[in-house]
Amino acid sequence: MSLFRRSTLPNAITVGRIVLAPAILLLLLDEDAGTRLLSFGLFLVAAASDLWDGYLARKHGWISDFGKLVDPIADKLLLVVTFVPFYLLSHRADAQPLPLWRTLPLWVLLVVFGRELLITLLRALAARRGVVIPAGRAGKYKALTQNIFIGTTILWYALESAAREGSWTGRLWQAWQVFHGTVLAVTLLAAVALTVYSLGVYLWGWRSLVKQVA
Repeated sequence: MSLFRRSTLPNAITVGRIVLAPAILLLLLDEDAGTRLLSFGLFLVAAASDLWDGYLARKHGWISDFGKLVDPIADKLLLVVTFVPFYLLSHRADAQPLPLWRTLPLWVLLVVFGRELLITLLRALAARRGVVIPAGRAGKYKALTQNIFIGTTILWYALESAAREGSWTGRLWQAWQVFHGTVLAVTLLAAVALTVYSLGVYLWGWRSLVKQVA
């Protein structure tokens, strides 16, 4: 299958998102401010590409089995290469505490990754019965909120590195920290809540659809 035909453009975009994931991880783990800002920029590209390839596939009917398989993998890979570094960075002895949360709790990772794993298993079971359960609104809101939190947190670490390198002080920087920190803390709380809620919605839909074909 060629990735250079127009009909396979969404697949090429998805593959590009997978290629970006390791770069985002490595750049984020570097303590240099410029490097982390580059990680932030690459994440924005990856997040935007997720919206773009889905839009193209739906608009032109360029939906393929390859895309159905690889697109969820790309999405989950982006979660892994961001949430795991956030956990590691926030637990370092010299780390700047995350606003309100201080560190990223292990239970948050278990909720986020556990939800993805459980839904993947349920989709596989439903597919064996000939049932396809599409992504609902709750799942889309969950993904959007997670992406906002991820982008906000990468930028938080980048700016904290820049502040250390440039010895930033003053009311403007302090005011920005309060604003940025509030967005980070609230979006993480919202992401966790929507992760749990979307799982409940999915479980209910899975139960109802499987009953119909039982």
